[in-house]
Amino acid sequence: MDSIYMIIPLGFLIGTVGTLIGAGGGFILVPILILLHPELSTETITAISMAVVACNALSGSVAYMSSKRVDYKAGFAFALATVPGSILGVFTTRLIPRTTFDILFGILLLGLALFLFLKGGMKMAVTKPASSHKGWVQQHLVDKWNESYDYAYDMFKGAFLSLFVGYFSPLLGIGGGIIHVPALVEWLRFPVHIATATSHFILAIMATVSVIVHIYNGTYNDPLILKMVIGLVVGVIPGAQLGAYLSRKIHGRMIIKALALSLIVVSIRILLSGMI
Repeated sequence: MDSIYMIIPLGFLIGTVGTLIGAGGGFILVPILILLHPELSTETITAISMAVVACNALSGSVAYMSSKRVDYKAGFAFALATVPGSILGVFTTRLIPRTTFDILFGILLLGLALFLFLKGGMKMAVTKPASSHKGWVQQHLVDKWNESYDYAYDMFKGAFLSLFVGYFSPLLGIGGGIIHVPALVEWLRFPVHIATATSHFILAIMATVSVIVHIYNGTYNDPLILKMVIGLVVGVIPGAQLGAYLSRKIHGRMIIKALALSLIVVSIRILLSGMI
């Protein structure tokens, strides 16, 4: 994957799919890096992925913000909760051997994929009066196309979840959307389209923090790594805009099912490569 003619289209694909499902695209890039670059360390793989996730999330967030589907109250609160874990996760990557990383990554993806495939999108967001639940926030959003969303969620539960997402995202280089989106939908009862948009907004902040820490650690100093990052970013930015556009055209449950199928394929491939 050293040719710029391969890197840029890959970035475009990552940007489109990642933004469509609110997952940042790291779950696509990390398996590719694992399979095509066995010589790279865990820290380098996650650093490349987090740089791409940050740019993808920033680009996608602009599109989602213009569509008025971002829950800013949840977005800022949950993003703030990810910061401590995000910093710790970056430093932890130096301690994990590649074989261990590959197997852990594959198991995580497969477990999440099976859960989403069996239960994804089955629950509907339920509106509950915020006043009757301590720490609950009730929201009413109207997007750019005058579609209304009424829902309520537990702010403390969401912040607690985000703390762990903040740690494991840079640790695995996946951005956290593959955990955050299903958790927002199934656990906190967010509407799917609000969950994907808000997740992307959270990712933009969290991944940027991770990238800053990697820069401080000197992870991007290698010219070949920098070339790879730049090429992927060039493709990711327009891809993210397309993904945000497509998210309005595709039914919410189909988004979750597509995510599940994608995760099943890559998780099996990663587990096979890690165990051989």
